[in-house]
Amino acid sequence: MACGDPAERADSESRCSEVLRDVWKFLDDEMDPDNRAKVQQHLDECSPCLEEAGLERKLKELLHRKCGGDRAPDHLRQRVVASLQVTVTTVRVTRGE
Repeated sequence: MACGDPAERADSESRCSEVLRDVWKFLDDEMDPDNRAKVQQHLDECSPCLEEAGLERKLKELLHRKCGGDRAPDHLRQRVVASLQVTVTTVRVTRGE
């Protein structure tokens, strides 16, 4: 995807790749303020990247709605915790702790 002036296409494509690589961090608000501002500015100026980011956001929202509230049944959680405790105990015994 390219944006901006065709004379700057190589630089634009590189910046687009960087923005799209980090779009999940941007959507999750996991970027420092300076980088977030740079990504926001790029998305404001580059309609192909904005479109791509919008699709990513919609997919993330859909996944959150469909999978975000699921919780493992209590009996499964208890089995997993018990199994982890046995594993930790076994590792400690093996290491001589």
